[in-house]
Amino acid sequence: MDRQRRQANKPYLELLRAPGLSLGLYVLPPGGTDTQGPHGEDEVYHVIRGRGRFRLGEDDRAVQPGSILFAPTGEPHRFHSVTEEMHILVFFAPAEGTAQATHPR
Repeated sequence: MDRQRRQANKPYLELLRAPGLSLGLYVLPPGGTDTQGPHGEDEVYHVIRGRGRFRLGEDDRAVQPGSILFAPTGEPHRFHSVTEEMHILVFFAPAEGTAQATHPR
């Protein structure tokens, strides 16, 4: 998976797509910047490697392998203060890009 993502030279690689759900791998290097904006879909993140912090609205928390996070549709959120390369599984429902975004990216 990660080799495919590196070959594409992008931080995100979609792994699965169905009308109601999509799944991808998102990788952030230490000190990296998470430039994503709110999406038009609900998102669930599962941190499988690395450490950093996650901000959702006013909530800011440490994340590590095993952390599971939920970002509702349109809610501003981002990873930051990445201290170890993070590998994150991202689940979108419905599939990413299929719902109308409520906020610009």
